[in-house]
Amino acid sequence: MQDNIELREEERQRCEIWTRVMGYHRPLSSFNTGKQGEFHERQYFTEERAQQQAR
Repeated sequence: MQDNIELREEERQRCEIWTRVMGYHRPLSSFNTGKQGEFHERQYFTEERAQQQAR
């Protein structure tokens, strides 16, 4: 049995997204508009799926 937890908007906390760039981590909020756009266009993959597609 799972309990659904629902928060009101004023109870929620903003989540900061960090990403690895050139060997170090930076918050996405520090990127300029162009870099933020590039980040959102990224395509993510898993090793397992990449290996399956290579066969």
